[in-house]
Amino acid sequence: MINTIIFFFILGILIIVHEFGHFIIAKKVGVRVEKFSLGFGPRIFSKQKNDTQYSISIIPLGGYVKLAGDSIEEYKGRPDEYFTQAPGRRAAIVFFGPLLNYILGFLFFWLVFFAGYPTLTTKVGGLIDGFGAKEAGIAVGDRVTAVDGKRVDYWEDLQNVIQTKRMNNVVRLSVLRENKEYTLDVKIKEKALDDALGAKHSVGLLGITASDDIIKVRHGVGESLFLAAKRTEDLTILTYKALWRMVSGKLSLRESVTGPLGIFYATSKAASMGVVVLLHFVAVLSISLAIFNLLPLPVLDGGHILLLGIEKIRRKPLSLKLEQILTQAGLTLIVSLALFVTYNDLVRLFGENLSKFFNK
Repeated sequence: MINTIIFFFILGILIIVHEFGHFIIAKKVGVRVEKFSLGFGPRIFSKQKNDTQYSISIIPLGGYVKLAGDSIEEYKGRPDEYFTQAPGRRAAIVFFGPLLNYILGFLFFWLVFFAGYPTLTTKVGGLIDGFGAKEAGIAVGDRVTAVDGKRVDYWEDLQNVIQTKRMNNVVRLSVLRENKEYTLDVKIKEKALDDALGAKHSVGLLGITASDDIIKVRHGVGESLFLAAKRTEDLTILTYKALWRMVSGKLSLRESVTGPLGIFYATSKAASMGVVVLLHFVAVLSISLAIFNLLPLPVLDGGHILLLGIEKIRRKPLSLKLEQILTQAGLTLIVSLALFVTYNDLVRLFGENLSKFFNK
């Protein structure tokens, strides 16, 4: 029950932030906001304030802001309507929703770095036969403190340095063993491993595995801001690379995309690992939501921005019929994708028996 509450609470935050982005810019440029809804379907709560009705609906998997005159059928030419505004102003209203999700993700990353996060130390937990570490005399329990004179404090730092080395390179490791420091020369071996995007890369390895020795790492305000910006940049680049690999058929859509069920499971797992891990997960989710919404597909915010760009260039909007066709095509694509990822999540969570059941 608690996991369900956490899931819907997080989902609610992401939706409210997104819709508030549309809401605040609409107000700023003088567009009347008729409704601000968290959820879809029958209303379970509603309150009217000034020109806007605020409501919570029974299906919490989304939300929307209803702007005055935001469809050709309703548009009456009043100054406070959406279609009265220039394309640039309408694009700003649309864009600010994903932008606030993006900013929220960045702020949550900053909070993670500032509050402190768990990370593995460089303590050796195991040795792999046939690799240089064992041959050089590295022992379980040793703590690697430097590579070729360069200090390493965390397992990730050690990996980043070693994986750039090539076959038969020799690295000089400084290791701490029973409070005494030793220097050992270790020969590198290469192995092809899959990266986060499913592409194989040859990386250098010592032949050691991490222990379960974990410490909490905290950073100052300024350094946390820098690290949050870097993490946000890295995640953005990784996401767009993954999207390109999916479009080009180099990355499996089935293995790379998840829906509400998968997100619920991941949220529950993150929550069980502590507040900081949950915050990190929400940051990733918020930025991913922003990037997805900005894809140039009809129905999504990115699709609306694309159509507004075309309108700006043509100096007139697309015909109502063409826009309806594009919207219908986009809606069909999104619904199909939603059904696919939901089915995929069910197979992932409940096993291949479900796949066999559907394929009978």
